[in-house]
Amino acid sequence: MPEQTRSGGPAKHSVSVAGAVVRDDGRLLAIRRADTGTWELPGGILELEETPETGARREVFEETGIHVEVRELTGVYKNMTRGIVALVFRCTPSGGTERTSDESTAVEWLTPEEVAERMPAVYAVRLLDALDGEGSPHVRSHDGCQLLTAQ
Repeated sequence: MPEQTRSGGPAKHSVSVAGAVVRDDGRLLAIRRADTGTWELPGGILELEETPETGARREVFEETGIHVEVRELTGVYKNMTRGIVALVFRCTPSGGTERTSDESTAVEWLTPEEVAERMPAVYAVRLLDALDGEGSPHVRSHDGCQLLTAQ
């Protein structure tokens, strides 16, 4: 029997994966989404048969044309409103050429300052967390617009 929420309905989550792709010069790979026009890191829904690392590699390549090596998990982020759990991996570029896709209208390498300026905070923090070198993954929740404080 499926797990129930507190309200009695079935509990549903979606798992997404994303790549925080960092070049040697510290610039970060970002896309402007075709559907919303917002700047985000490349990523998407993890397919049932994929490992998280394989999904992150696939999503980054599909949206940007860049091949990556997945290094480590840097954060787990939950959209409390939509029930999406995002796993973000620090990656390094290993080939390919930047290009747009059906899901992206622009692909750019941004400085950390440009990330903070262009991206909504709930997405910028995912890239900036990957840079902090803390070692253990960050765990954060948000409502789709704002980060939520731990309770």
